[in-house]
Amino acid sequence: MPTIEGKEGRLWIDAYVKKAGEFSGVMKAVRALVKKTAADCEEYVSPWKTPAFDSNGPLCVFVLGKEHVTLAFLRGAMLADPEKLLEGKAKGVRSVRLRSLVDVKRPGVKRLIAEAAKLNKKDPPSGKMVGMDKRRKTEGKK
Repeated sequence: MPTIEGKEGRLWIDAYVKKAGEFSGVMKAVRALVKKTAADCEEYVSPWKTPAFDSNGPLCVFVLGKEHVTLAFLRGAMLADPEKLLEGKAKGVRSVRLRSLVDVKRPGVKRLIAEAAKLNKKDPPSGKMVGMDKRRKTEGKK
């Protein structure tokens, strides 16, 4: 895993989660859910200094907000969302606001993660994602 601010990425993310205060538990639950649901995913720190996951391309990121944790899907506009959890109007990105462990445990959240991973496996993202080439080159030097 590449380093950021002199730390291994995983350790940087551990510290990010620990600093989340009341939302630390929500972030731990999100992190565990993504790793369990998209078992082949790789955790890393995005170029925007957010915890992120890659599974055949960028999958999702999570970010601490003042009143919630945002779980953003980089190809969210392409995901089926029967529970209407996704928010946003950007060209591709959609996100879910998670305020509690109850929110993380909603079946729709797990389904969105699974569908995003399935989409990336079936149709890997094309185009250049900012920082992806650099990250992969750094990993290759291990």
